[in-house]
Amino acid sequence: MEFCPTCGMLLQYEMPHMGNPARFFCPTCPYVCPIAPKIKIKKKQPLVKKQIDSIITKDDLANAPETEAICDNCGHNKAAFFQVQIRSADEPSTTFYTCKKCGKTRRED
Repeated sequence: MEFCPTCGMLLQYEMPHMGNPARFFCPTCPYVCPIAPKIKIKKKQPLVKKQIDSIITKDDLANAPETEAICDNCGHNKAAFFQVQIRSADEPSTTFYTCKKCGKTRRED
């Protein structure tokens, strides 16, 4: 929200048209403030993805209990499983199955 420096009215926005840049203008006095010349990008900053640490390690998977679950990727019928409470406490846990042959993990809510 911008206010007029001369009369204090709330400035209104006018879309760019006919080669004129977008601007704020005062509906009661002749004050006009162009928007485009005031915005300058000085330096583009690349976004760096934060590395996420694994909650379950390979040692945990090696010691995890096994069950019969068919892998969607390779069709193998043995998988290690573990359960994690992802949602609120009144919701059921999420079960993760990791294939013993190819290592692909799938979740079941």
